[in-house]
Amino acid sequence: MNTATNGLKTWTTLAGGRRRPTEYEVVSYNLHTRTRHPGYAYELSPELFMNRFYREHVGGSVLQHPDWDAFRDPDELIYRQYNVLQDGHEEYVDGLLEEHARNEHDLALDPAWLKGLPRLYTAARYPLHALQMAAAYVVQMAPASTITNCAAFQGADQYRWISRLAYRTRELQVACPDLGFGAERALWEDDPAWQGFRELLEKLLATYDWGEHVIALNVVAKPAFDLCRCRQLARAARDAGDTLTAMLLEAEWRDSERSQRWTQALVALTLQHAPNDAAIATILARWQPLADTAIDAWCAALPGVPEAAAAVKRGLRELQQACGVQPA
Repeated sequence: MNTATNGLKTWTTLAGGRRRPTEYEVVSYNLHTRTRHPGYAYELSPELFMNRFYREHVGGSVLQHPDWDAFRDPDELIYRQYNVLQDGHEEYVDGLLEEHARNEHDLALDPAWLKGLPRLYTAARYPLHALQMAAAYVVQMAPASTITNCAAFQGADQYRWISRLAYRTRELQVACPDLGFGAERALWEDDPAWQGFRELLEKLLATYDWGEHVIALNVVAKPAFDLCRCRQLARAARDAGDTLTAMLLEAEWRDSERSQRWTQALVALTLQHAPNDAAIATILARWQPLADTAIDAWCAALPGVPEAAAAVKRGLRELQQACGVQPA
């Protein structure tokens, strides 16, 4: 018998708390094998490409902390709870879609508003995919399993809303076959309204340092995008009598708020290590101008909300201040 562990009544990694671990801790804490050997995360040759990549972009990240495993999701969300939570949310969304379809909602919309929906609403399938891929990169690279879990749920949220938006695209295409629904790729690639977000997200997807990536994603790019759509587009939709679009975007905002909560907790932990304060300030100075340009271009195309850009920028900086960082 190992006398060093004799008498323990819990997992050794959680024994320091001198209490029974929660379900969240049992299934979330310290699960990564890749953190056992910093020099060769994937337990093969240290010169394997993925080992070199991980050393450079995680071990050598601009953000450092002596114990990333100290991070905890403020919602303590686990896979089982996520499925229960989002099952109820999906039933709500199903109800919205079914009720509005029965009422022939799309056919009653103002023609001018309908013409703008491919540009500002259904074209968002493309940036939503980019945000989902960015979250997946955090899943792959994060140095703690508690961080990985949060990013995985965030990616799942993005994928759910991609699916819902694809469904709405097809509904609108059937109702209005001559308005360009289903052909939004050209808008994403060429329309001035989207080029700021396209530059922002394409540069984000090419940012390999995990620390810079997660800050640029969750403190700048994602909240900027969500504030534009889930707040300002939802507001314009309500003013135009498009209650379905407004309610779907408002439902999406609920998931965005959960992302904001775990982001605040992660940044708070990060700032416990003093050098990270300057590193985060540098990251924000690099990425905030791209976000501001994207916000200006997108909001300029939004009808009926002339103060939208100012409201989004104000909201974004309020979210950044809630994270404990000084906005750029």
